[in-house]
Amino acid sequence: MPSIVKPVYNAIRILDVLGRERGLGVTRISQLLELPKSSVHDILSTLHSEGLVEKDRERNHYNLGLKLFELGNMARANLELRRIATPFLRSLNEDLHETVHLTILDGWEVLYVECFESIKQLRTYSVIGVRAPLHCTAVGKAILAFFTEKQVSEMIKAMGLPRFTENTITDRRALDQQLADIRRRGYAVDNAEHEEGVRCIGAPIHNHEAQVVASISVSGPSQRMTPERDAEVGKLLVGKTQEISRRLGYKEN
Repeated sequence: MPSIVKPVYNAIRILDVLGRERGLGVTRISQLLELPKSSVHDILSTLHSEGLVEKDRERNHYNLGLKLFELGNMARANLELRRIATPFLRSLNEDLHETVHLTILDGWEVLYVECFESIKQLRTYSVIGVRAPLHCTAVGKAILAFFTEKQVSEMIKAMGLPRFTENTITDRRALDQQLADIRRRGYAVDNAEHEEGVRCIGAPIHNHEAQVVASISVSGPSQRMTPERDAEVGKLLVGKTQEISRRLGYKEN
């Protein structure tokens, strides 16, 4: 059984009880959950500071906050994305016989959320639940290419451009040139920039607000995913991501 972090567990219990009953005070919550009032007060103060609960100052009552509504919308959007994208991931995997990943933008990184592995003995493996940098992965650069210049600068300030292999881009000017190339051709290439011996092609997914929120990559050993295959794989991948984007409500200008 996994270990439980008690304050986090109690915070979840408090959110749950506020979801079932509106406008509760510290005393009532402590009674319902059999928790010390001081603990309930401290947890509510933290949740309030992050917008997860709202406080009625006249009555000293608490309700669920708008931040939870935003998070719920994000969760629904991600579920919808996976539902729509899964058949296309499977199709790419079957057509190309390489590993296919779906990632979503998570802060200044990408988060791998779905995978169809190659059946070949020499292959790249699933990394579901793992985060990766934007500047040196195909899935990351496919998203980063559609950031504003200010957003790119903010990402670099927050995360830097750390080197992972000999091929990692660590220079802003070189990165900007690559991002321009990605916008022009529609797909990104990770030429063993994040992991030695692994090449990837990635393409972006737009949502109904025309924001790039996710990406798909096809990855494999460098000896199979050669530069000569880039155009073929890229064209097939972009066709799939464009169709996913359309099904998410994206309309190209």
